[in-house]
Amino acid sequence: MLNFKSVNRITALAFLVLHITNYSLEIPLWSYFLLGFIWLLITMAGSGLIQWNYHFTSLNANKDIKNNQVAITFDDGPNPEFTPQVLKLLKQYNAKATFFCIGKHIEAYPELVKESIKQGHVIGNHTYTHPNSFGFLKTEDVISELQQTNAVAKKVTGLTMRLYRPAFGVTNPRIKKALKVTELQSIGWNVRSLDTTSRSSDKVLKRITRRLSKGDVILLHDTSSKTIIVLEQLLLFLQQQNIESTTIDSLFKIKAYA
Repeated sequence: MLNFKSVNRITALAFLVLHITNYSLEIPLWSYFLLGFIWLLITMAGSGLIQWNYHFTSLNANKDIKNNQVAITFDDGPNPEFTPQVLKLLKQYNAKATFFCIGKHIEAYPELVKESIKQGHVIGNHTYTHPNSFGFLKTEDVISELQQTNAVAKKVTGLTMRLYRPAFGVTNPRIKKALKVTELQSIGWNVRSLDTTSRSSDKVLKRITRRLSKGDVILLHDTSSKTIIVLEQLLLFLQQQNIESTTIDSLFKIKAYA
């Protein structure tokens, strides 16, 4: 599997080979630029595709699980309009989920977080402000985002979160350092619903269910009415297929809190 370290080593070796070869056989300048461009493309893809585990390891699915279980996860909440609807549906279908919460939203709606935990769901860290520029923040700023969120959650719930969902699924060396400092475990996904796009609820549901199998991690967002429609149909589908929706810590047999 390609990762940041191995790609850097291969690229450096390729540059060295080109340089040495150039002494006996003239190598066109564009060859160096092409190699650099290939490195850039691979690194950009690896930074944006969390399943690659390019910069650090994220738990994206557990295909070794024996039970017929999947994990439904929600990002960007809690939301005062939609999170209660999500909780109601989960309770109705006796399903459990994991909510990756934005710190400032935990501050604004602490009772929703408490209710989520009371109903047997798990919460995780999804940064404090979820800035669009998160992938470009300095290491100390990333650390601050994660620590602020954990501090807010600790104040509201008394729990120290150990699970982290990268904002936008972006990974890089600075986030890797921040995770080492904060001792958070990155959680990815292998079923991306695209419920925040303009796709219809039917298309989103089909995208989730067409190849769904045990051990999958599903990415949703408790931020829109479309997701509520999708969730209800998804929970009905899981019930019909005798698939249980469980929490991330249960799916991977890890601790959700320190």
